[in-house]
Amino acid sequence: MTKILIVDDEKDIVETLSFMLQAKGYEIISAYDGEEGLKLAKEEKPDLIILDVMMPKINGYKICRLLKYDAKYKNIPIIMVTARSQDNDKLIGEETGANEYITKPFEFSDVLNVINKYTN
Repeated sequence: MTKILIVDDEKDIVETLSFMLQAKGYEIISAYDGEEGLKLAKEEKPDLIILDVMMPKINGYKICRLLKYDAKYKNIPIIMVTARSQDNDKLIGEETGANEYITKPFEFSDVLNVINKYTN
């Protein structure tokens, strides 16, 4: 079963994505701040990470950079999901190693299409 880690400080987003993705057969792990997200990414080694940018403790860009520059985790696809939609924000996401960048608000089908690209 494909394991997805969702890291977002907005509980509604985590719960909605978790519910929808579990219905599609994915195993879901969730974290509500950057520190917990980074810890779970290293402990659980998920198949894919959905990562918010603006979070307490450690932001998504920093988590992405830490994971992508570590040989043990660099191959885990990271989808950044954020309300920050400026081109500059997307550029930072790309520079830190994010595989994809989805802006909020988003359609669940868009998120699912991106996940399918990396998990099938």
